[in-house]
Amino acid sequence: MEMSPIRAPEGDIREHLIVIGNGMAGCRAVEELIARDATRYRITIFGAEPLVNYNRIMLSPVLAGEKSFDEIVINDQHWYADNGITLVSGDPVVSIDRDARTVTSRAGVTLRYDRLLIATGSDPFIIPVPGKDLPGVITFRDMNDVEAMLRAAASGGNAVVIGGGLLGLEAAHGLTLRGMKVTVLHLMPTLMERQLDEAAGWLLKQALEARGQTILTGADTAEITGDGRVEAVRLKDGSVIPADLVVMAVGIRPAVGLARAAGLEVARGIRVDDHMVTSDPAVLAVGECVEHDGQVYGLVAPLWDMCRALADGLVGQPTGYHPAPTSTKLKVAGLDVFSAGDFSGGDGAEDIVLRDASRGVYKRVVVRDDRIVGAVLYGDTADGNWYFDLLRKGENVADLRDALIFGQAFASGGGQADPKAAVAALSDEAEICGCNGISKGQIVSCIAKGARSLDAVRMGCKASASCGSCTGLVETVLALTLGEDVEAGPKTMCKCTSFGHDDVRREIVAQGMRSIPEVMQKLHWSTPDGCSSCRPALNYYLLCALPGDYQDDQQSRFVNERLHANIQKDGTYSVVPRMWGGITSAAELRAIADVVEKYDAPMVKVTGGQRLDIFGIRKEDLPAVWADLNAAGMVSGHAYGKALRTVKTCVGAEWCRFGTQDSTGLGVKIERATWGSWMPHKFKIAVSGCPRNCAEATIKDFGVVCVDSGYELHVGGNGGIHVRATDLLCKVATEAETIEMCAAFIQLYREEARYLERTAPWIERVGLDYVQSRLVPDLEARAELAQRFFFSQQFMQTDPWAERAQGAAREHHAPMARFTPQEEMA
Repeated sequence: MEMSPIRAPEGDIREHLIVIGNGMAGCRAVEELIARDATRYRITIFGAEPLVNYNRIMLSPVLAGEKSFDEIVINDQHWYADNGITLVSGDPVVSIDRDARTVTSRAGVTLRYDRLLIATGSDPFIIPVPGKDLPGVITFRDMNDVEAMLRAAASGGNAVVIGGGLLGLEAAHGLTLRGMKVTVLHLMPTLMERQLDEAAGWLLKQALEARGQTILTGADTAEITGDGRVEAVRLKDGSVIPADLVVMAVGIRPAVGLARAAGLEVARGIRVDDHMVTSDPAVLAVGECVEHDGQVYGLVAPLWDMCRALADGLVGQPTGYHPAPTSTKLKVAGLDVFSAGDFSGGDGAEDIVLRDASRGVYKRVVVRDDRIVGAVLYGDTADGNWYFDLLRKGENVADLRDALIFGQAFASGGGQADPKAAVAALSDEAEICGCNGISKGQIVSCIAKGARSLDAVRMGCKASASCGSCTGLVETVLALTLGEDVEAGPKTMCKCTSFGHDDVRREIVAQGMRSIPEVMQKLHWSTPDGCSSCRPALNYYLLCALPGDYQDDQQSRFVNERLHANIQKDGTYSVVPRMWGGITSAAELRAIADVVEKYDAPMVKVTGGQRLDIFGIRKEDLPAVWADLNAAGMVSGHAYGKALRTVKTCVGAEWCRFGTQDSTGLGVKIERATWGSWMPHKFKIAVSGCPRNCAEATIKDFGVVCVDSGYELHVGGNGGIHVRATDLLCKVATEAETIEMCAAFIQLYREEARYLERTAPWIERVGLDYVQSRLVPDLEARAELAQRFFFSQQFMQTDPWAERAQGAAREHHAPMARFTPQEEMA
């Protein structure tokens, strides 16, 4: 029975374009079409998955715990709505009636089309061995596969990955980070043999084995065994590898079943002409499912070219798809590899090789008749685009022969490493931005049209607007083209955006934004996933603006905050339990001593904040350490976080003959009121019982000096490399006023300071007069700030140790790799 719940708006006489496939190629084709003519077609997209369009290339970081699904979304629901696109997700098309020009979905939805675009992508290849259908045997192509792997990894155990290509190695990397013991089986003698030669493949194998994986090349799978569920993989040489999970990653095949059933011409893929038109003029196809001139493609660059040619044809300006030579620049498990052209050698070809074993660098350039015909780079791929440009143009490199292997900067600088001269020597056709296919000439043209800054170039032609790895090259092109006329532009949060910190905070509140992806979408982030600078800042700004509503994104925090401990240079961690106001007890000391002995901690140190720091805790022991300390009533000291670190006190009037007030008791009250709150930076408090200031209150973010008449409140101090003494904020008479002023000051700092800005530079930027005007004379405004702080504390004052100790041990085998080790140690 025909169902047509999706109808054209009354009076809409536009042609109806139906897209089968909500993946990267199908949606990119729609993007290109909209860019050319946003009103020509009424568009409906059918997707097999119940999800919006996401970046399948980034599934590996999701598996590894480096990204969440929201972070790899390319087009969210707003994009479909804003462009008038009807999305039918989770309901794949199962048949095409070319005579009636209709498609029918699995749920029975039948719609008529004027033009049909098939973008069904590819299917994973399953090797036909016994046991391939056992539970626990999966592929690696979509989010369902990732979720299945995460469920398996939650229990630990052994994983076997069949296939040593890019997908297989990425799966192995992610599962290793998730705590599984991983074995990779590869039929060929060299890993990634289509992209790497034997030497580079060997280096890659050594690097992966050093990370704890077992790599078996020349391994031919005979069968997968198990009683009701996978238990092992047996090889044809008789070897048996235990397996709780088997991941098939041996290749892909164009998904042509739907097209073949519809009677379209199909060979290896759906056959298309230069305009992506199939054997039926009303039906087009694009992406991994197509075959053009006998070739099928799996790389992004040719697929994007197909999408451009298809969009040109749909708006009546046909240009045609003309495949160009392709290169492969990848990051495999964090290791850089590049290849282009024919690196098989022979037929008079000459190999030029550089190998630096200590740096893990290998470069091989293959030259025939004084022209580059192939290149393989491992470890250092910076010159990949230059080699590829020379290869693509067939330039004679005889004059560069002696310096060729040392790279573009050296060769172009006449034997001197001059990066600017190297970029100047690039032709206008040389590709600068691989993500968006932008050449040097296009950037120069964008500059000629008025772009005077990096941000202007990003907005004008998208160069450097995606991953950002080509930013240095784009800046060099700007400098070469404009000289001293390059505009630095306003100080932005990072290179992903033209907005500053204050602008972003204002827009989050003004537009009611509620998630990191929403901020990036509405404020037009140049990179869909952000970077290590903006993601933690956005996470904090949302957390501050939406207490109780926003769910903290742990994956946007640095390693110390994710693991609730301080990473040390040897890879172990230190744990600091909170001691309220610096006070401890025999029971707490006994619990700390027990932890030190039980987990063989090599050192315990008294900190400057009057606490005990337990060093040398192994990552896998963290949950158990937290649990043992929790059992003794101790909670996290947040020594790792952008949060309240300590409240330092002296003994005050209760014990000291100079004490004027109960500084210890007040310090405990302040700490119990303020702990757990996330802030722009670390925050320290001290309470001194008299002006002798034994607790050093005048170099803290908030300091209290007790005097006979009450309390002097100080703000904006810090120790460290550049010591800054506090400014006197005001004097108050009671403990209650002190606590309220402390809460109000913290909230003002939380709401108005920029992420990673300590109180000292914040006060120097806005002025002490401004801070005093917000807190001192206006009692009502101060009370409102304090109330907002205490309201947020309802959601902040939970002990992360207790939460993570309850069944979270496995999470600590999955460190996020978004940030560099240097950033993580910061």
